[in-house]
Amino acid sequence: MTSRLTLAQLRAFVAVADAGGFGSAAAELNMSQSSLSDGVQGLERVVGRPLFHRSAGGVRLTPAGERALAYARRAIEAANDVQAVIDDDDALTGSLNVATYRSLGVHVLPAVMAALHRQHPKLTVHLLDGESDGNGGYRLVEEGRADVGLLQLDRATPLLTWPLMTDEYFAVFPRSRGRHPVSWHEFQAQPLLMPSASDTCHANVRAHLDRHAGVAGALSEVPDDNVILSMVEHGLGVTVMADLAMRPLSPQLLALPLPVPLTRTLGVVVKPGRSGLPHIRALIESVRACMANIQANAADVPTP
Repeated sequence: MTSRLTLAQLRAFVAVADAGGFGSAAAELNMSQSSLSDGVQGLERVVGRPLFHRSAGGVRLTPAGERALAYARRAIEAANDVQAVIDDDDALTGSLNVATYRSLGVHVLPAVMAALHRQHPKLTVHLLDGESDGNGGYRLVEEGRADVGLLQLDRATPLLTWPLMTDEYFAVFPRSRGRHPVSWHEFQAQPLLMPSASDTCHANVRAHLDRHAGVAGALSEVPDDNVILSMVEHGLGVTVMADLAMRPLSPQLLALPLPVPLTRTLGVVVKPGRSGLPHIRALIESVRACMANIQANAADVPTP
């Protein structure tokens, strides 16, 4: 009888590819390394060729493995979706992977996850760093590693998107500066503190400053928003940060509107055909309710 590949084998293959090794993948799947290895070897026997180059330093995909990976992800995703639509909407189970940014993870997702847990206590939500894929979180959704993204809507994409909120950027200074209007010259006269160049906010702000302020002053990249704000508070430079990212703002800092406003639109990103799945629909409904509450109760940002 001809052997056929199984979902368990595909899950083992994808887990090893994502983790870069059998030990990490086994821990992620909560199974023994030998069982995981047997699953991958079984898949390799079925397809008739190796899917990984194995070495003491870890594993890497063979050309066949690279070609197979996207299809394996789709097969697993489709199987999960079948189970999801069969599940009763009032008793959702399984897991939901959400790609998002730190600002949303801090200020939006905890309330969303709490609401989901009350309604669906057996549904587990995993948060993925939307900046980790080098593409603003979109690659995580495209490849199926994230079921849904709560991301910046800043590009044309075959994925389904719809907006949830607009988030304005503000210039942040030590409070001692005073509340007089911001001038573009201030960004040339002192160091500009920014997140890493791969961060979506970095690209937004630099493009805006290049367009309106000309060449900015010395640029320091700092990978943590809280560290940036602390550095501004201690007089080490200025920054431009989205409203949601800078909350709660220290009383020693002052956030002021830019001379020409800059905003970002945050919204839902999901693969076509998946937005109606019960677990994704439940998340979206909770996010919408939470976003509406945030906008209704937004703290006032000091203005001149």
